[in-house]
Amino acid sequence: MKRILLLAHLERNGCFFAREGSRHSVYYNPKTNKSSTIPRHVEIHSFLAKKICRDLGIATPPNRGK
Repeated sequence: MKRILLLAHLERNGCFFAREGSRHSVYYNPKTNKSSTIPRHVEIHSFLAKKICRDLGIATPPNRGK
């Protein structure tokens, strides 16, 4: 899955950008009071995208490729 599509999915589900780490972006979900890091790769594997969504307490993204 493309990183840009994952970030759009996170924002549609109420998460927002919290801060930038050295190699990751940190997103926060105020509804569940949870955060997760998203690596700065162009492609993010589907198992990692599912884990990020699980960490943030939102639905998994639609499966689109890797």
